[in-house]
Amino acid sequence: MSTAGAYDPSTGTGDAPIPGDRILLSGLRVHGHHGVLPHEAQLGQVFVVDLELAVDLAAAGRADDLDRTVDYGSLAGRVAEVVGGRPRKLLEAVAEDVAQLVLADERVRQVRVRVTKPQAPLPVDAAVAVEIIRDREATGEGRA
Repeated sequence: MSTAGAYDPSTGTGDAPIPGDRILLSGLRVHGHHGVLPHEAQLGQVFVVDLELAVDLAAAGRADDLDRTVDYGSLAGRVAEVVGGRPRKLLEAVAEDVAQLVLADERVRQVRVRVTKPQAPLPVDAAVAVEIIRDREATGEGRA
């Protein structure tokens, strides 16, 4: 499977980046217990989370004030708690949990969440990932 055109949050390039100001958090590695197989829930494994937040950064940039933006240090810790917390069967559910956490901050208009399972139990050597985009304006509740 080709990765040509795949979105790369570390560079902000690829398919359909979120337009406007963005905060990117990439390569967050967290040990979690997600999966449908019993050994996945029991032993756990590392999951990698990449986030792209659409948020107006102008006020924070002008004022040089952390209170006017999303504190990505705090966000990384909260995302790690979610991913390392309650076991989920599906990566889709983990991604949804993370998206809802991010959208709880009313400054975030949209979020792209990618959750990668580098050691997925597959018959071939490959990582598996899911990527979702959730938009606050879609329903007014932060759901797509």
